[in-house]
Amino acid sequence: MTAVAKLKAMWGALWRYRYLLYNLVSRDFKLKYRRSVLGVVWSVLNPLLMCLVYWAVFSSLMDMRGSGIDNFPVFLMCGQLLFNFFNESTSTSMGSILAAAPLLKKVYIPKYIFPLEKCCFAMVNCVFSFVALLLVMIFTGSSFHLTLIQAVYPLVTLFFFSLGVSLFLAAATVFFRDIQHIWSVFVTALLYFSAIFYDPAQMTFSIGGFNMQQVIALNPIYWYITGFRRTVMWGIPLDLRMVEVCGLCAVISLLVGVTAFRRTQDRFVLHI
Repeated sequence: MTAVAKLKAMWGALWRYRYLLYNLVSRDFKLKYRRSVLGVVWSVLNPLLMCLVYWAVFSSLMDMRGSGIDNFPVFLMCGQLLFNFFNESTSTSMGSILAAAPLLKKVYIPKYIFPLEKCCFAMVNCVFSFVALLLVMIFTGSSFHLTLIQAVYPLVTLFFFSLGVSLFLAAATVFFRDIQHIWSVFVTALLYFSAIFYDPAQMTFSIGGFNMQQVIALNPIYWYITGFRRTVMWGIPLDLRMVEVCGLCAVISLLVGVTAFRRTQDRFVLHI
C-alpha cells in the first residue's frame, strides 16, 4: 500500500469515527470543568496568573525593558500559550492508549483516535486561553495588526507537529512506560530553550563550543513561537524561511509519528 493510499485509508477511518472523536473531546471538556467553581473561566484566568508570576520574576532578573522587548507581558503570553499547548497535547497523549485499554480489548476502534483526541482537546483549551492574550494586549495598549490572520499558520502547523510527536510517544509508552517520566524532564529542559522568557539576541554565550542562539534555533518550538509573535506583536508577515521551517517540521513529525504508530499498533494489545 502506497503512502497516499495509507493516508486515504486513515482519513476514511477518521471520517467514519468523527462523532466518536467529537464525543471524546466533549467528555474530556466536561470532566475537566465538572467540579470547578470557575469552570471555563479558569482557562482564561490560569494563563493570566502564570503570566503575572513569570513577569514579576523574569522582568526583575533579566531587565526586560533594557533588552529591546517593548511589551514583555504580550511577548511572554504568546510563548507561554503555544508552549503550554505543546506540553499538554504531548503529555496527555502518552498515556491515551493505556487509558483506553479496556475499550480497545472489547471493540474495534482506530487506535490513533485517542492521541488525536488529546491533541484536539489541548487545542480547544488553547483557543479559550487566547482570551487571556486578548485581555493582556488590550490592557497593555498593544496594536492590532493585519498580520494577525497569518498567526493561524504557526498555530496549525504546531498542531500537526504536536500530533506527530504525540503519536510517537503514545506508541512508545505502550512498550516503555518510563518514557512518561523521561518526557516530563525533557519538556522542562525544552521550556528554557524555547525563548519564552527572553529574546534570543540576549543569549551571546556558548555551550560546549556551540553558540546559544544556534542551539535555540534547532528547537522547532522556538520557530512556531517566533512566527506567532511576529504576526501578533510586531505586525511582521511570515517570510519564506519561517513558512518552510514550520511546515517542514510539522510534516516530518507527522510522518515519523504516523509511521511509528502504524508499525506497532497491532502489538499494542499484547502490552496494554
